Amino acid sequence: MTLSLALARRPLQGRVSLPGDKSLAHRAALFAALADGVSTIRNYPDSGVTRAMRAALEALGVPSRLADGALRVDGNGMRPFPKSGATAFCGNSGTTIRLLAGAVAATRSAAVLDGSAGLRKRPMNRIADPLRLMGADVTTADGHAPLALAPAPLHGIDYTLPVASAQVKSCIELAALGADAPVTLHEPGPSRDHTARMLRAMGATVISAGLTETVHPATSLKPLDGTLPGDISSAAFLLAAAAIVPGSRVTVADVGLNPTRTGVLDVLSAMGARISTVNERDEFGEPVGDVTLEAAPLHGVEIAGDLVVRSIDEFPALAVVASFAAGETVVREAEELRYKETDRIAAIVAQLGALGAEVEERPDGFTVRGGTLKGGTARANGDHRLAMSMALCGLRAPVSVEGAEILNESFPEFESLLSSLM
Repeated sequence: MTLSLALARRPLQGRVSLPGDKSLAHRAALFAALADGVSTIRNYPDSGVTRAMRAALEALGVPSRLADGALRVDGNGMRPFPKSGATAFCGNSGTTIRLLAGAVAATRSAAVLDGSAGLRKRPMNRIADPLRLMGADVTTADGHAPLALAPAPLHGIDYTLPVASAQVKSCIELAALGADAPVTLHEPGPSRDHTARMLRAMGATVISAGLTETVHPATSLKPLDGTLPGDISSAAFLLAAAAIVPGSRVTVADVGLNPTRTGVLDVLSAMGARISTVNERDEFGEPVGDVTLEAAPLHGVEIAGDLVVRSIDEFPALAVVASFAAGETVVREAEELRYKETDRIAAIVAQLGALGAEVEERPDGFTVRGGTLKGGTARANGDHRLAMSMALCGLRAPVSVEGAEILNESFPEFESLLSSLM
């Protein structure tokens, strides 16, 4: 599929609501499988990555039902999965395989967790090493998937994560529920805290103090009943679109505002966009609100440190915004981007370069010189975020994106929602 967006002839205007946050959806489906009772999760997104978690859980004996946007899961509790010993295919979803590994270990189940060729390239010793320290029986294929887990008693540990990673942290947090003593984790920097928030909402004891977190064992979890907030990572594409089209004013309603995820709003604001938030409240322990972006003259910024972690998934979209800003935008300390669905540093540089932008690759990031993008053909390279980001360039220059069907993995509504604002 080749995607070419129409040039924006006038400012983008309007208000949209989004499917539920994918990071929360992964967790909600999995945690509901571990709960005692029936969970109902509304505004559940139906996309490739969320189907991967549901399919993996079904392979292990916990099916779910999705109707009218509501997912219902009959929890199995903190017991071994009904089909312990099965192989669960996790598609291209790193969140699915890493979080599921923690849950399999916690419930003393047996399972083989596998995935696509792309997923098999992603590092898995990040979770295997701490799980083994807890006593888990886990083997990898030279540090990669497939992962094979066998039942084993788990013990409490005091562990320092080598890198700040929400997926790694969540894996250990889940395993901690089945340990014989509390597990204390120390992070080198902030990462998403969705797992801790949702587990607390389900009755688990999770104590956070700065970059240290202690998870206590749990024999049961309460079922979930609520509505997922809109996905801030999906909102980023619509907000980026508004930012690069002069005169635009776009509101994304009911979007998640977890402070570990709102780095994209801080970066867009620092670049000159006017951003406001109203109607703030909580859902599943997560802050939610309506975000409005009004376009304004953009300028380059430097992005590094904690801001990188808080906007790690939004860099393809931010790179596009940078290409229409005055001056240079420099991204540093973002080497983690090389370990996503693709090497996103290399991919961003290559595809923006293919569109005529002046962009330079760095070992831990990249530099974009604004005002240089001319148009042309970009390739998605099997990366859903890259597909949507390069497509956004088409609002300001003639651009075609090849392999754009991959966006259905995460945001199949992307084109229709963007068109509704034009």
